[in-house]
Amino acid sequence: MFTFYEFFAGGGMARAGLDTGWRCLFANDIDHKKTDSYAINWGDDVLKVADIRTLTSKDIPGIAHLAWASFPCQDLSLAGGGAGLRGGRSGTFWPFWDIMRALISENRGPDMIVLENVCGTLTSHQGKDFAAICSTFERAGYRFGALVVDAAFFVPQSRPRVFMIGARADLSLPADLLETKTDLGTPEEWRPRPLCTAFERLSPKLKDNWVWWRLPLPHASLSDLRFADIVEEKPTDVSWHTPFETQRLLEMMNPTHMEKVARAKKLGHPIVGAIYKRTRLDANGVKIQRAEIRFDEKAGCLRTPAGGSSRQLILVVDGDQVRSRLISSRETARLMGLPDSYVLPNKYNEAYHLTGDGVVLPVVRHLAKHIFEPFLSVNKKIQMAAA
Repeated sequence: MFTFYEFFAGGGMARAGLDTGWRCLFANDIDHKKTDSYAINWGDDVLKVADIRTLTSKDIPGIAHLAWASFPCQDLSLAGGGAGLRGGRSGTFWPFWDIMRALISENRGPDMIVLENVCGTLTSHQGKDFAAICSTFERAGYRFGALVVDAAFFVPQSRPRVFMIGARADLSLPADLLETKTDLGTPEEWRPRPLCTAFERLSPKLKDNWVWWRLPLPHASLSDLRFADIVEEKPTDVSWHTPFETQRLLEMMNPTHMEKVARAKKLGHPIVGAIYKRTRLDANGVKIQRAEIRFDEKAGCLRTPAGGSSRQLILVVDGDQVRSRLISSRETARLMGLPDSYVLPNKYNEAYHLTGDGVVLPVVRHLAKHIFEPFLSVNKKIQMAAA
């Protein structure tokens, strides 16, 4: 069994993705509402609810194979204020890394350190924030590389995220986990242009410590899951809109999106669309709220309702019958790959915040199966042979 630390743990979604072959030694988050859910679903024996700035290596037990950190994204997000790693929220990366450095100095450094965040991490401050993260790995004695994985390969939600994976440089790095940048073994989706641009901006020293991780595509049965497959007919925490409310929503669409609805009516079968309300400029340059819909069997990226972000809605079209409502909290959980047995907060906003801030379970499992576990297993065998 492998062991791990889970920082910025939220409701324990990284833990759920790693699954039963892993044992959590320590979990931390500052948000009491999220950690209440963590405790309900996982127990509180390894959970410490505290500001990460107050923690030291003395709070961290044992030696873990892996440290996971989905640190806050707000200052790195394209929709954020652009503070980057200097921001009060995304800047919590630094106290997390102080703990990693302390563990390393005590000969307790994790074999692997994994960071997860939004794709804005690659471009924040013209790539300087990404280079700073790479530098922390290099100075700590880790080889490192990044992948951009869109959850749409696994669940019906468009959700690309950057995964920075560092491995101790003194451990064996199996060749079958790696590839050259030009190797076609890894889909280009895992390494889009922004990632390649961020890599090219790195110093020669950082490039020398970079690795391109090999990651296969998921099984087709995962990527074939449709948005309609996760929709509840009778949700308990949201209600279907009245015909008047649905009509008002349709009237918020521009002609392009109204045409999408018109085409959906002619399909001859029910179809589910995902809607976000967005602020746009009209022909006179005046800000106006628009409803924008997609009918590609995928939901839009879940965003937390904090800070004024709109909540996602669904539109069900079956011939001339059109119904609409907010997406339910259970539907958001399903979009993250959480099983229905996972206990969500009773309050809608708290549940939406928990799931919208989380990491998609099948993505974590895929990374663990194809990178984390093979790397750790090889080095376990080497250590056992040496003993």
